[in-house]
Amino acid sequence: MIQLIDLTKRYRNLKAVDRINLTVKKGARFGFLGPNGAGKTTTIKMMAGVLRPTEGRIIINGYDLAASPSAVKECIGFIPDRPFMYEKLTGLEFLHFVVGLYGLDHTPLLKNRMEDLLTLFELRHWEDELIESYSHGMKQRLVMCAALVHEPRVLIVDEPMVGLDPKGARLVKDIFRDQARNGTTLFMSTHSLEMAEEVCEEIAIIQAGRIIARGSAEELRKQAGMDGKLEDVFLRLTQEKGIAGP
Repeated sequence: MIQLIDLTKRYRNLKAVDRINLTVKKGARFGFLGPNGAGKTTTIKMMAGVLRPTEGRIIINGYDLAASPSAVKECIGFIPDRPFMYEKLTGLEFLHFVVGLYGLDHTPLLKNRMEDLLTLFELRHWEDELIESYSHGMKQRLVMCAALVHEPRVLIVDEPMVGLDPKGARLVKDIFRDQARNGTTLFMSTHSLEMAEEVCEEIAIIQAGRIIARGSAEELRKQAGMDGKLEDVFLRLTQEKGIAGP
């Protein structure tokens, strides 16, 4: 479902992403961890079509992003770490705006889907309020509604827990699991190691633009040669490469 082939991004003399190769199967819940500046967000922005790779290929749902950018963007939902929103729109108006960007017809079925998503993310009672009146966590949940409104095959998420209270975080974890059970592939970058271990079946750790470890939480513990919290495993694996954790 997702293939990254020799994916590279250079900024003059800096290699932010250095020949990454990853394959993520359909319906998988994949976590992408790393210290600050490791290349996580750069990788995700390339996958979402926001940044152009210097070298390499990105294939999503069978489409090459460079050759078929519209086809890729139609089948992905993107939740960035710092989303931009038109705050003079209401929540419902914002979803209609996103639907228009995807060129979808405003059918009764789509209307029901928007209502279902607003209910699922506990925003239904706020749908006619201006976004500027929303809390940070509510805005984050609205962005997630927008990312799911066109029923994407792949969900690309960068730091989903920013601004969410414990109840909102639990809700989002459950929704991500449900999406994967329904066949949606989840590719998620997060600093929350607890979130990664609870939600993701497989985790890759990136450092200095390269993948240094990959596997389930238990497999990463074996690679680090230790039991215990994933946080301690993460720190050992990254410190062995010469850089402390996040």
